Amino acid sequence: MSLKYFYKCSNCAKEFSADVIEENLIYLCPSCGKSEKNMPLEGVLNIVYDYDFLKKKISRNNFLKYSPGNISDYADLLPFYAENNTGKINNISAAELKQVCLSSNSMIQKTFEDRNICFLDETKNPTYSYKDRASVPVAIKAKQMGINSISAASTGNAGSSIAGVCAMLGMKSKIFVPKNIPEAKRIQIQSFGAEIFVVDGDYDLAFDLCLEVSKEKKWYNRNTAYNPITIDGKKTSVFDIFIQLEGNIPDIIFVPTGDGVIISGIHKGFVELQKLGFIEKLPQLFAVQAEGSSAIVDYFYERKFIYKSAHTIADSISAGAPRNLYMAVKSIDESNGSAVKVSDEEILTSQKVLATNFGFIVEPSCAAAFAGFEKIKKKLSSDVSVLILLTGSGLKDFAALKKWNAEPIIRSADEIRNLLIDK
Repeated sequence: MSLKYFYKCSNCAKEFSADVIEENLIYLCPSCGKSEKNMPLEGVLNIVYDYDFLKKKISRNNFLKYSPGNISDYADLLPFYAENNTGKINNISAAELKQVCLSSNSMIQKTFEDRNICFLDETKNPTYSYKDRASVPVAIKAKQMGINSISAASTGNAGSSIAGVCAMLGMKSKIFVPKNIPEAKRIQIQSFGAEIFVVDGDYDLAFDLCLEVSKEKKWYNRNTAYNPITIDGKKTSVFDIFIQLEGNIPDIIFVPTGDGVIISGIHKGFVELQKLGFIEKLPQLFAVQAEGSSAIVDYFYERKFIYKSAHTIADSISAGAPRNLYMAVKSIDESNGSAVKVSDEEILTSQKVLATNFGFIVEPSCAAAFAGFEKIKKKLSSDVSVLILLTGSGLKDFAALKKWNAEPIIRSADEIRNLLIDK
């Protein structure tokens, strides 16, 4: 079996063979990798492919014929085992691949205040969030390696995602969550049959505890950024964007940002399209964070990390110590992008606008991306094309929706008739 990829440290730039990293279940750089309490990860590994080989194998025209959401179409650009360079994913059936297929119609264009906006709607994925883009390849990789148990720390979506994908593929999941997890997300995790551990603390504590226990128990770990496949999985949205926009790309993308893995994965996806010769320029990436959880925005402007516990209604992007902070800021820099903070009030207002104006019921983290766009839209040229990521269903967090939806008055049938029918 010939693996057409290797691992490269995002910090010290040392390279490691895929066999060494995967056979020994190594996650961070063996030379400089660190995972310390309440700190971003150091030595996050990046998966590098043989782009010269792939340029000869995959043409731009053929790539544009791929089916959006079909992860097997992108097998050459994911770290899967495949024989004879066929791109075929080994040890997983066609039926299993079909069940974990992502949304095939996620790109939606709307007009708002005389501006055309594209939305990438990830709420129709198997477990209703963007997290499936990471969970599916992580689970496939575990299955290929003969591992049946996967662990993850999560504020909710990543946990429900890997729990659901594991249920679909006949695997076991072990999920560590903070005590303030939204009830709907906790119930979703439990409903998929996961073993759930509710930590008396925040997400950062759940993350560290998950690493400790998983190492001892030898569970395959899905923790965001810690497992480099999570970054590669999240780049697949770029391929779907490219296909659905028929080879065009937006000028600016607003990304809800917590740990920094989505924005890093998106940047990597566009860089890979550029290396394959499919695009000439990179879109600008705008990281959007809540004011109560803004470590990446703060680091972008100050180039200094100071740990602060996170507090925001947007639980999916709540992280006091964003684990992929350094790669995320590098992605913003290399895309000539920027970063913006929004308040919880602005997030709730945007959640209402997205629902009532466009029909998108999304959770607060997605609304944060739209709030970021609203905050700086006057600075954007009218001819700039904009894409906003909608990363999770609002039905995962009823508490937020209840904040701007009043309890309706219960009336008798006669009262309703008197109210609605003119006498």
